[in-house]
Amino acid sequence: MRVQTGVITVATAGTAVVTDNTANRVYEITFKALAGNSGLVYVGTDTVSAATGFELSPGQEKTLSLKTFGGSIPLNLFYANAATNNDKVSWIAILEG
Repeated sequence: MRVQTGVITVATAGTAVVTDNTANRVYEITFKALAGNSGLVYVGTDTVSAATGFELSPGQEKTLSLKTFGGSIPLNLFYANAATNNDKVSWIAILEG
């Protein structure tokens, strides 16, 4: 098992930004909206928006455990978006292998 981490910066609010461009497969991933953010951030797929994403307030986090359901998915399927320019989402993932 390997661990990978990163921070997504949404430079322009309303624009979906990929977590990571690799196809590393994820067993579990945690997203955390940075405490210093000015607004809400959203996590989802490439079409993530305020209307479709999982909403995180500044300092809030959410863990998705995919292995529990018997599988994994590519890291590059996760995206973040934000209501405010330059807000950030940190993430840590447990990868296959």
